[in-house]
Amino acid sequence: MRFKNVFSIIGPAMIGPSSSHTAGAVRIGRFARQLLGSAPAEAAICFYGSFAETYSGHGTDLAVVGGILDYRTDDERIRHSLQDAEEQGIKIGFSTGVLPGAHPNTVKIKLTGQDGRHTEVTGASIGGGTIVIRSIDGFEVKSSGELPTLVISHADRQGVLAGITALFSRENVNIGYIITDRKGRTAEALTVVEADSPIPPELWEAIGSLEHVSRVAYIDLTR
Repeated sequence: MRFKNVFSIIGPAMIGPSSSHTAGAVRIGRFARQLLGSAPAEAAICFYGSFAETYSGHGTDLAVVGGILDYRTDDERIRHSLQDAEEQGIKIGFSTGVLPGAHPNTVKIKLTGQDGRHTEVTGASIGGGTIVIRSIDGFEVKSSGELPTLVISHADRQGVLAGITALFSRENVNIGYIITDRKGRTAEALTVVEADSPIPPELWEAIGSLEHVSRVAYIDLTR
C-alpha cells in the first residue's frame, strides 16, 4: 500500500509514516528552496540508498517536493505537493543513483530558478527529522539546518572571513558554527555560518556588500 493516501500526523509535528523518510526530506527540500530564494521553475531530485528503494511508497517524493514549495513538516498540503507543484508550473523530475559512502537516506536536489539561476544541495536525513547538508553547489560543507544559517558565496581572499565575523560581532549575533570550502587558492569559496539566534536582515545585507562577496542566502527552517 502506498502511504501517500494514508499520511497521518505522528511524532514531532510532521506529516507521514517516517520521520526519516518524510520530515527529514521536507527539511532538506526547504533548505534547497530557501537557498535558491524563490520558487523554482524546475527541480531535479535524485534519491540514493534506501531513499532510492522506497521514496514512492514512503512518500519521500511528496515530502521533498513539499519542502521545495516551502511547506513545513506539519503542513497538510504535503499530501498533494506534486499536484501543487504542477499547478504552479514547476517541472519536477525524479531519478535514483548510487553514491558510494553516502548515508542511506540521501537526496540531491538541483533547482533552477525563474531567472535561470541554479543551485544544488545534497543532504541526508539521519533520523527523527534531523538532517545534515553535505554539499552546496559543489562545495563540501556541513549544516544541520537546526539554526538560522547564512550561506555566503565569495572569492577566497584575505580578510573576507574576518569581515564576516566582525559584522556578526557588531550586531551581537553569536556564531554557533562556521565552515568554509574553496575550489582552490584565490578561487571561489563558500562559507556556511549557523547562528544561535535569528539573523537580522541588516546583518546579511551588510555581509552581501562586502568586497569579494557575490551572494548571501538566509535559511531559517524554523520560520
